[in-house]
Order: sequence, then structure tokens, then C-alpha cells
Amino acid sequence: MPDNKTIRKFIRHPADVPIQVTLDWVDDEDDETVDQTITNVSLGGLAFVSQKPLEVLQRVRISIPVLEQDNHLVGNVVWCEKSGDAYEIGIEFEHSRDAFRLRMIEQICHIEHYRKEVEQQEGRKLSSQDAAREWISKYAGDFPAL
Repeated sequence: MPDNKTIRKFIRHPADVPIQVTLDWVDDEDDETVDQTITNVSLGGLAFVSQKPLEVLQRVRISIPVLEQDNHLVGNVVWCEKSGDAYEIGIEFEHSRDAFRLRMIEQICHIEHYRKEVEQQEGRKLSSQDAAREWISKYAGDFPAL
């Protein structure tokens, strides 16, 4: 069970970007990959909801299909908490160099949320690139620095 200090390291924000969580990826043919959605992101890691629990300290590989490239981050489960019929799982990344990459992912989360919000509220369908341009011009200046 995570303590409040651990949980507070994860900053909640709109994050409806899909991810793929792969367990035990030693043999690519036997990978167990599960599609999930990020619930929050911080400089140290991210959290997502899963239908099954994961063991604390279990090593996972996180892929973000939205990035449209073979890009993944490796981390460890730092907490797993029952949430309704599912489990919220916190991942802490292994390498400090992933902080910049994770920051980029956080911005993608905001942009994708913005794109969906514009479509819902205004009826405009934006491409990911157009949404990024609009979001950057409106909100990038307010986005906290590393």
C-alpha cells in the first residue's frame, strides 16, 4: 500500500492517452501485453488502471502507441491499490534520463485531451498535429518547467 508521500509525487491531470503495459518481455513471443489508459503522470512515473493486480517491484515496459514509433520506458511497480472492480497501479521509471521523455508524454496527454475536448465542445475535429499547434499556442507558456 502506498503512503501519501508516494502518491503525491503523481500529479493528476487529464490523461486519456492509451498505453501498452508489457510484463516479462524476455521472449517477445510470450509477452503479456495489456492495453491500458494513463490516469496520471509525474516526473518520476505514471499510474494506470488495470483489471488485475501487479506485484510491487515487478518490472514492466510501457509503450505509448500515440508516439508512432518504437518508443518505450522501463519501470517498476511501486504501488498497487484496489479501486472499485480494478486496481490503480503506480510505476516509477528506472532511468533519470526518462524524465524528459516522460515530460514529452505528459504534454502529449494534455494535447490529446485538448483535441477530444474541442471535438466534444465545439464539434471541430482536429488532427493530432493541429491540436498540438493550438494547444502549444494557448497553453505551453503555462506548462511548468522541469
